[in-house]
Amino acid sequence: MKALILVGGFGTRLRPLTLSVPKPLVDFANKPMILHQIEALKAIGVTEVVLAINYQPEVMLNFLKDFEAKLGIKITCSQETEPLGTAGPLALARDKLMDKSGEPFFVLNSDVISEYPLKEMIAFHKSHGGEASIMVTKVDEPSKYGVVVMNEATGHVDKFVEKPKIFVGNKINAGIYLLNPSVLDRIQLRPTSIEKEPRDYITGLRLYLESLRKKSSVKLATGSHIVGNVLVDETAKIGEGCLIGPDVAIGPGCVVEAGVRLSRCTVMRGVRIKKHACISSSIIGWHSTVGQWARVENMTILGEDVHVCDEIYSNGGVVLPHKEIKSSILKPEIVM
Repeated sequence: MKALILVGGFGTRLRPLTLSVPKPLVDFANKPMILHQIEALKAIGVTEVVLAINYQPEVMLNFLKDFEAKLGIKITCSQETEPLGTAGPLALARDKLMDKSGEPFFVLNSDVISEYPLKEMIAFHKSHGGEASIMVTKVDEPSKYGVVVMNEATGHVDKFVEKPKIFVGNKINAGIYLLNPSVLDRIQLRPTSIEKEPRDYITGLRLYLESLRKKSSVKLATGSHIVGNVLVDETAKIGEGCLIGPDVAIGPGCVVEAGVRLSRCTVMRGVRIKKHACISSSIIGWHSTVGQWARVENMTILGEDVHVCDEIYSNGGVVLPHKEIKSSILKPEIVM
């Protein structure tokens, strides 16, 4: 089986992190987003992954070369020199996806993180005998998304309603498709993405860690300083008297000094958090530093190599890479 991952463009909603790497390489739970997908695809027998990409293809491919050998899966690239409209990515990758097997192929948006029930999706697809299956997910606020209106008994899709003003259903496109090769002759599949922003990233991390807990994963950290679900890389160092959790991921090579409080946040590779700092509902980008007694909260995002000085407060600051923050950010704003 084959799969096409719609990598797409610039990842503007996860800036400033995507100023350093393409969006699919941004860490999620201590692993680049796209790697979660490739591992799930490999696990159900996919042998070749095609990346539909129009931005920094070299960076992606160089990064994934290592994993190609490690995972034993072929990774190739289908590059748009310009955004190709709705059917573009599929039309462009057609030759790579067509083969004599007649097997269906997966199409995924590159920012979908889930438990990937791909095996069940294949069984469902084969059972209904149609040309295409789409994965949906329930949401509380359907008016923000494209709603899939369907027959609940059979799963047959009636129509798609974009951001409905009145309630038509609460199931939305989850960004994973399974298509028969015959579809390539006529479909226009748009690489749309469920609205993504850092708030969704933090929510996604909570759901991901919850799913690890259900599987009683040994990956989750334990100890008197841990509250709830926490993922700590084995190379990270944690000081005395810290309180960490719930819903925290701490990446490789991080140093968390004594008395630090972390909750609902991601701390990426090589970060140093100094004594008695407090971080909540935020993303701390690679190789950044948060000073002593600093307070970082309310969806603050620090890009790569940002240095927050001692005793600084950040309330929703979005800070571009390689900056030093010497004065407090009192209301949500972008620091360039």
